Amino acid sequence: MKQKFFKKPLNVVLIAIFCTALWGSAAPFIKTGYALFDIASNDTASILVFAGLRFTLAGVLVIIAGSKIQNKILLPVKKSIKAIFVLSIFQTMGQYFFYYVGLAHTSGVNGAIITGTGAFISLLVAALVFKYERMDLNKVTGCMLGFMGIVLMNMDDFASLKVSFLGDGLVLCSQLCSSFSASFIKKYTQSFNAVMLSGYQFFVGGILLTLIGILMGGSLLLTNISGMMVLIYLAFVSACAYTLWGILLSYHPVSKIGIFNCLIPVVGVLLSSLILHEEAFSMNIVFALIFISFGIYFVSKEKDPLTMDAS
Repeated sequence: MKQKFFKKPLNVVLIAIFCTALWGSAAPFIKTGYALFDIASNDTASILVFAGLRFTLAGVLVIIAGSKIQNKILLPVKKSIKAIFVLSIFQTMGQYFFYYVGLAHTSGVNGAIITGTGAFISLLVAALVFKYERMDLNKVTGCMLGFMGIVLMNMDDFASLKVSFLGDGLVLCSQLCSSFSASFIKKYTQSFNAVMLSGYQFFVGGILLTLIGILMGGSLLLTNISGMMVLIYLAFVSACAYTLWGILLSYHPVSKIGIFNCLIPVVGVLLSSLILHEEAFSMNIVFALIFISFGIYFVSKEKDPLTMDAS
């Protein structure tokens, strides 16, 4: 019954849109969290504590929800330990170490748009490393358009290239980790429960990030009610979106789900403009969004793009 539900085209569209909308909201809320907790952009230790607590809480939420749905405590089996460890390294520790530190050194708009390039990197990893996908002219064209979008985003008046390694560069590194995690999710969810993997990899990765941050001297003022509300919302974003996305990936190819990632930069830019009052509609950002959106379309272009059978 569950498999049939997650294979219906309309359900796939609605779930994927919901997930990408949640992810698109993450960048401005993370930067809002930095402000509420008085975390400076160079305070890497406290940034890691903030990220670690978010994902530890996300793991707890997923485990509780999964246990409630299955009417039993959701526990990992012995053979799944390796999968949980690998996913915690790539999906939580690697991806969000780079993402949180990078986002502290770039704008929410830039962070949201670079996050949208994850579809292209995921395709390359799936095709060249894991052999899940087959490259063709449409997909190569899409990748080129996507990275042209990143270049345009960093152009001052389309004349000079402006690249921040600590900002944009680290956010891009986070997308590389995310792309490997997507292919690992595709692999491991064929053998293990997607909800269980999501919950425990978040919990393990979150604990490790928190400990690293504390050992580096980081701290967080947990008496800040507004900050805690932001932290809880971000935990919900991770718990809900990644669990649902993992289920979709267990039934469908990476590229066919990846088309919906075009909504991440769109939502991120809009919310960064509303929440952070950042400039969202300068010509270079508009053109970057156009290039990235067309790139995602070409990457995922199929004769029947809503035929969601796994390959």
